[in-house]
Amino acid sequence: MKQTIRVFWKIFFIGFAAFALLLLMIYMGVFGKLPSLSELENPTILQATEVYAADGTLMGKYFRDRGNRSNVDFRDISKHAINALVATEDERFYDHSGIDGKGVIRAVAFLGSKGGGSTITQQLALNMFSERARNPITRVIQKLKEWIIAIKLERNFTKQEILALYLNVVPFSDNMYGIRNASLTFFSKEPDRLNIEESAVLIGMVNGPTIFNPRRNPKSALMRRNHVITKMGENSFITEEEASKIKLKPIVLNYKRMDENTGLAPYFREVLRDDIKQWCKNNTNPTTGDPYDIYKDGLRIYTTINPRMQIYAEEAVAKHMPVLQKALNAQNSIKKGKVWEGRNGILETAMKNTDRWKNGQEDGMTDAELRASFKQKVPMKVFAWNSRRQKDTVMTPMDSIKYHRQMLQTSFMVMDPVTGEVKAWVGGIDFKTYKFDHVNINTKRQVGSAIKPFLYCQAIEEAGFTPETPVENVVQNFPGFGLVPAKGECKGNTVSMASALTYSMNCATAYIMKQIGPKRFVEFLNNINIKSKMDPYPSISLGAVDLSMFEMLYGYTMFANHGFSTKPTYITRIEDRNGNVLESFQTKMNQVISESSAYTTTKMLGGPVEIGTAAGLRSRLGAAEMAGKTGTTNDNADAWFIGFTPQLLGGTWIGADDRFIRLESGLGYGGQAARPIWETFFQKVYADKTLGIDKDARFAQPEQMREEALYDYMNIIDQTPPPGAEGEDQGNGAADQYMMEPDTNNVPVDSELDEEEQKVLKEANQKKDEKKNGKNPTTPPQEEKKKGLFRKIFGGKKDKEKDNEY
Repeated sequence: MKQTIRVFWKIFFIGFAAFALLLLMIYMGVFGKLPSLSELENPTILQATEVYAADGTLMGKYFRDRGNRSNVDFRDISKHAINALVATEDERFYDHSGIDGKGVIRAVAFLGSKGGGSTITQQLALNMFSERARNPITRVIQKLKEWIIAIKLERNFTKQEILALYLNVVPFSDNMYGIRNASLTFFSKEPDRLNIEESAVLIGMVNGPTIFNPRRNPKSALMRRNHVITKMGENSFITEEEASKIKLKPIVLNYKRMDENTGLAPYFREVLRDDIKQWCKNNTNPTTGDPYDIYKDGLRIYTTINPRMQIYAEEAVAKHMPVLQKALNAQNSIKKGKVWEGRNGILETAMKNTDRWKNGQEDGMTDAELRASFKQKVPMKVFAWNSRRQKDTVMTPMDSIKYHRQMLQTSFMVMDPVTGEVKAWVGGIDFKTYKFDHVNINTKRQVGSAIKPFLYCQAIEEAGFTPETPVENVVQNFPGFGLVPAKGECKGNTVSMASALTYSMNCATAYIMKQIGPKRFVEFLNNINIKSKMDPYPSISLGAVDLSMFEMLYGYTMFANHGFSTKPTYITRIEDRNGNVLESFQTKMNQVISESSAYTTTKMLGGPVEIGTAAGLRSRLGAAEMAGKTGTTNDNADAWFIGFTPQLLGGTWIGADDRFIRLESGLGYGGQAARPIWETFFQKVYADKTLGIDKDARFAQPEQMREEALYDYMNIIDQTPPPGAEGEDQGNGAADQYMMEPDTNNVPVDSELDEEEQKVLKEANQKKDEKKNGKNPTTPPQEEKKKGLFRKIFGGKKDKEKDNEY
């Protein structure tokens, strides 16, 4: 053997041995640990948590950066996408065992000009690394690691599994990861429904997600798609004739990117996010030993939201809110900006909370310069009631603050009162612009007369009242608090309790409160699961208390659910990424009143929707039975309507986040502002027969009441609405406003008054005499909260002359 040949073989064997040693060292982890088999089985370390509606519809995801992934099985991927991938990226995929020798030789011989040598399996292996190495030496080590991982993948997985793994992790355009996300984003369809040309568009992105983005670079994307189709024809996945026809078609997108601002029920999903985060803290992932992570563990959250009802709820809001906003904008206080007079502090705070202010501070601008910039007109996008929910305009940043704060907001929640399942959740007018959720249990507004059914129910349950019980429609006087209601006129007559509830009579309600007592009423509210802190003021009977929509509906469930209070629930189960159930959630309910009291109150609540403050609602919807109650607070700051049928309970609220911004006139009453959203929703629900909501459904009469003589409550209600009912906005005041000094003229101090009452009356008369003589009162009548006298001081006065005195 010649010397040169011996040297050649010596170098060859030494090189081969060195190469083998290098592979062994890589395999043993000398240059970094290789992924384990379990990691190879699930290479998508970061996987988004998915939220599903009751029918399995994907509502949204929770993810960070590259965590927006959704795994699908091979059977759930279109064969056209599989064929396009193999034809374009790895023609001999089914023939090699992870490394394509021909491809490697071609890549080396032509220095990659005629294609690289990486197989689909190697590309999958490369995705296991955080990034592609840039240093040539490091890249060689990484390439060898790819080969080892590719061989391990081929030995442990089928070809179909490898293809599915690859398509689940590969990046597509617009920072989409995985074919399911890409398919849903660009074509609004699941990946098993992709046709040939759609598959070619997506697979074409893999080689260059930015260059071949069909939304931003349509020409490049079209050329790339046609290249993929050509390769499919060359590899006999389609005929040459099919390929020629398809290449003539344009790219047709149905682009809908899913983020926190889009998708079904965005307000609801944010509330759900907080709940799932808390659940994750309290539950450990057995694979890692750490608490679950909502952003990377690929949880699947199944909710009770009904997609069709959710859409109908959002449509109802979108139909009615622009009407109210137009009316608000037409008011002089808004048009001329008078509503902001004297409110510079609010505007100052809002200005300093903007990104514009904070960015200006970071850029070194002084406060004076920043304030000046807020008075200069600039181009901007603002919220608008149009299809895009925004418009381009030119205005000053300060005017923009006023403009957005003057938008009326809403909350609308619908649930099954028996099972507690929440069906629809709308927390505001537009999640993208207004993130604050008004359904949330932590968001509280004054409820007005919507609270009255609870008091009337308690009177039936605990005090022996019936719908026919006569109640006095007279201003009431509470010891230590004063006159209730604080404003408004009362007829001074006697009406049935059913009439008082139908027309939302404040004075009659105050009379019932007098019989029950504020402390006892608060205890009752707590017992029916309204847990917000409430001071036992008489004013809460008229709704001078802040409660959430969530709490109000929780309380109302007892009427339709036969006396059982049912907690609103919106999660049915939580699964891990493999479909294993981690936790299931059941309905929680407890009996808080008798079935007969629930039924009697429900029947009384038919009055408001028949002839009362929401007159004609039942007949317009054509329902056999329906119940509901409006609510309006002082100066129309809040408008409520809560109504229910045997199958559904819904509540809606209207108001501005700043309570001094409100609708004037009757349009701001609960029956006019809030009720139409509820009505529009139920019109759509009744029209959709697939939902199974029956117009003819009736409230079940308790067995023990079937032999009793039941009244037709409509026959005991005064058919003529009285003045001063809620429709004329008596208002409900606030707890500290019930301090009106009573008129003590012609009120005898007699033996019927106890010592405390005598003292209060004497001090009140002394103060009045001192004022009359032009003197400053030297002895104020006790504390301010004790200006009121007991109602019995004024008791027995029925005629109009005496009534007017008080």
